[in-house]
Amino acid sequence: MNVAYIVVAALSSLLLLASGGLLLAREQGVTKTMTDLGVPPGWFPLLAGLKIAGALGLLAGIFYRPLGIAAAAGVVLYFAGAVVTHLRARDVKGITVPAVLTGVSAAPLLLAIAST
Repeated sequence: MNVAYIVVAALSSLLLLASGGLLLAREQGVTKTMTDLGVPPGWFPLLAGLKIAGALGLLAGIFYRPLGIAAAAGVVLYFAGAVVTHLRARDVKGITVPAVLTGVSAAPLLLAIAST
């Protein structure tokens, strides 16, 4: 289970870092989607920071598993919040990606718990 956590945590971290970087850089497609959902632009740095913190926490979890568990739980909650945001904006078509990411982000959490 340890090797599986390392692989999944590393891949998840890469995706979170890329996503957080795009948000910090205010990439046009990302910012348009978020503003269309009603997310204030002032929240973008905070949300990007949460993604980056989640990525770093997952990587730190390779060496200190409780931190990895906490980070993985935070990432799951982050994407669950994204699902709620899409629902509140009545964006049924756009809910697929955050819903899938919520499920996928549960993998490092379950693997971290299983390998403790």
